[in-house]
Amino acid sequence: TIKSFAEIAHRYDGFILDQFGVMHNGAHNLPGSIQCIHELAKNMNKKLIILSNTSSPSKNALSKLPRMGFDPSLFIGAVTSGEEAGRFIKETYGGGDSENGNETAVNSKKALMFTWNNLENSDIFLEKCGNVRTTSKVDEADFVISHGSNIIRGSSSSDSLSLGSFMDDCDFTAIDPILNKCREQNLPMVCANPDLIVKLAGDKTAYMPGNIAQRYESLGGKCTSFGKPHAAHFQACLRELNLSADRVVHVGDSLHHDIAGANAAGIDSVFISEGIHCDDFANDDKAEGELPSVDMLEDLFQKEGHVPTYACALFRF
Repeated sequence: TIKSFAEIAHRYDGFILDQFGVMHNGAHNLPGSIQCIHELAKNMNKKLIILSNTSSPSKNALSKLPRMGFDPSLFIGAVTSGEEAGRFIKETYGGGDSENGNETAVNSKKALMFTWNNLENSDIFLEKCGNVRTTSKVDEADFVISHGSNIIRGSSSSDSLSLGSFMDDCDFTAIDPILNKCREQNLPMVCANPDLIVKLAGDKTAYMPGNIAQRYESLGGKCTSFGKPHAAHFQACLRELNLSADRVVHVGDSLHHDIAGANAAGIDSVFISEGIHCDDFANDDKAEGELPSVDMLEDLFQKEGHVPTYACALFRF
């Protein structure tokens, strides 16, 4: 275990950073994170890249950082599951571009898209997907996109369908009948955000699109997922950093996505204990912002089957 990144920074040239639970909680930065990034990037000339299971394209992930106090210029870029999924959708379904508008409409594939209430987010993603339109009707769809957890986006804003309370409580009541119809029609699914849960401001838990993808697979549906823990996602970061795996460390708070993925890619990792797994240490008599006991950490690692190189309470220097 380590108390701060000052103990290990000299061992690496590049840092692959998770966002939620490491840098911020979606609303504001987490304690120590801004200073740690400044120390690593500015004072030690380390290369930093964001690796995120977000359905936003890379450019948009970076553009959201300033409102939480981060300087995007300190990062060489971002690799997001949304960017990779959008590229795949364009290559697989988004062909048939035409200068003739009517012909484009005829040739375009239709997606049943699970997404967010903020349609601007899905607009940005769909721009990456090429010639694809959305529908809320299963029998019109050629494939399914698991992009967000609030609605199924229709061909217009007026015919979108609510997913009920799913994002708050993972209740599949509104979703299961639709997934069953998709399975009956053998529609393939693409998951642009494989996260299962995130911790938001106010210690609120939100259920993510990865749950929809898992549910579909449990029903016998086929799903192609992008992002962590897939090793290819980490290898994309190594290419952007232009560094070998032994000179890079990944910082994340999810054993199943961050640590498992780093291990699969042969990259060292730092587990942040105050992130998504914080409730697993609720019985530990520790101060806020401090690591739980070594015994509790080792018990969790053994139980979940993923062991990091280091553990630190927060991303701090």
